[in-house]
Amino acid sequence: MMQIGRYIEIFQQAINEYHLKDSVDTAIKNPYPKDSLEHLLYLKNWVDTVQWHLEDIIRNPNINPGEALVLKRRIDASNQHRTDLVEYIDSWFLKEFEGTPLKDDATYNTETPAWAIDRLSILELKIYHMTIEAERKDASIEHQKSCAQKLAILLTQRVDLSTAIQQLINDISRGKKFMKVYKQMKMYNDESLNPVLYNQKK
Repeated sequence: MMQIGRYIEIFQQAINEYHLKDSVDTAIKNPYPKDSLEHLLYLKNWVDTVQWHLEDIIRNPNINPGEALVLKRRIDASNQHRTDLVEYIDSWFLKEFEGTPLKDDATYNTETPAWAIDRLSILELKIYHMTIEAERKDASIEHQKSCAQKLAILLTQRVDLSTAIQQLINDISRGKKFMKVYKQMKMYNDESLNPVLYNQKK
């Protein structure tokens, strides 16, 4: 079973390769086999990285309203893609551990492995960008110090979160915990569940 340090390396790889061009329209070149966990992790972080920069762009106070609407819809679609990828990753874990004998005292975790991994992916983006801010030469000393302090907290969070994820995966693999995947069932994207959408068809 791949260790959590490798997950972080894959996230860092995706972030670094995105920033070679640093454009939200850069085509992804996923280097991993399509059905592998590595492929899903790289794709997940790439989607997160693109969305990170879309969120930056849409906050430009001088953005054209029409462009902002296009970006907002692109961000909405990206959020749905992110959710789908989390569920794909959890499905991978379900398949990986199917048939694992459960211990009599096995317990359920409130968060699935993939939702915790989602947080780790975003955390790597925070670390990447906070490092840039802490080292930014055109910023004030106060700004650099403040960002360095925040970076130290993020790095501690990386240790804590990655340790917890590894423990969860280990516990599932040993039958000490069991997992379920609940589809998110987002309603605002569904034309049959969002009243703003389905009332337009009347």
